[in-house]
Amino acid sequence: MENKVYKVGGLFSGVGGIELGFSDKEKFKIVWGTDIDRYASKTYRKNFSHPFYEIDINQLQGKDLEAVDVLVGGFPCQAFSVAGYQKGFVDKRGDVFFQIIRLINELPKKPQVLLLENVKNIYTHDKKKTFRIIQESLENTGYCVLSKIMNTCEYTCVPQNRERTFIFCFLEDKDICFDSSKHKSTYLSKLFPTEKKIKLKPISDFLESNAVDEKYYYRKDKYNYDDLIGSITKKNTFYQWRRVYVRENKSGVCPTLTANMGTGGHNVPLIKDDYGIRKITPRECFNLQGFPRTFKLPRDVPNTQLYKQAGNSVTVDIFRKFSSIIYNYLRKNGS
Repeated sequence: MENKVYKVGGLFSGVGGIELGFSDKEKFKIVWGTDIDRYASKTYRKNFSHPFYEIDINQLQGKDLEAVDVLVGGFPCQAFSVAGYQKGFVDKRGDVFFQIIRLINELPKKPQVLLLENVKNIYTHDKKKTFRIIQESLENTGYCVLSKIMNTCEYTCVPQNRERTFIFCFLEDKDICFDSSKHKSTYLSKLFPTEKKIKLKPISDFLESNAVDEKYYYRKDKYNYDDLIGSITKKNTFYQWRRVYVRENKSGVCPTLTANMGTGGHNVPLIKDDYGIRKITPRECFNLQGFPRTFKLPRDVPNTQLYKQAGNSVTVDIFRKFSSIIYNYLRKNGS
């Protein structure tokens, strides 16, 4: 039997981290992506050739999009995160979730699988009311909904502490959701057991191999130089400047990369190399999100935006795992 290639569409694509996770051309074909950020769109187009819609999701029309088997997206998290002041659906940015529901119903056919990503805090926001609304909305649209909080450094070899909520939705497949003998689904727990045995790659694998520009280094002219030089003493570990003190990440992994890195300052992790103390570069941030070194970073996109793009993105490696699971599911179910 000839292998079927399944079509994938991306919402809130950013620079295409999720799409890269589905880049196995023998299994998937990305047919379109979308995002409203003009700088992210420029990076996306630099790396992908399929149709891309740089448009507000409120203006996007499902009937104009090609039907897909898998719909993916990391919908904006500001309205659900602690950093977003926990306004949830009261925040206008929270309304974008309901645009996902609208588009699903407008597409030429409903996707067989949805894969959505958001911050860890979405689970508990507003006494779990937010997530209950999300789950019920997806179920009312015809999907069985499973979800799991997973950390990049626990399920991949990438040394970044990044906890995120992943929502897996399967169209009208009640069997995958419910085990009558245990009164709960065991599907995801079988695929992702609690015990993790993945060895992390060394930090050095993710650093630039060429000389790093002087602008990334902290020299004597920096106001916090004395504090940094006194505290940042080890190589192959990450540090953070916390306004008045330095904190080493003693777990041996990079702290969570955030969009706030685009504002500069203490938000970008620090390391010590042979030439001094410096911020990690935008390229290193992309490396720590699992992007291949061949991924192109446009020269006409400011570093502030590249930092933001890396922090807003996803860890590609974990989505490669998801894509393999989804492919096997679709094959098994004859979709």
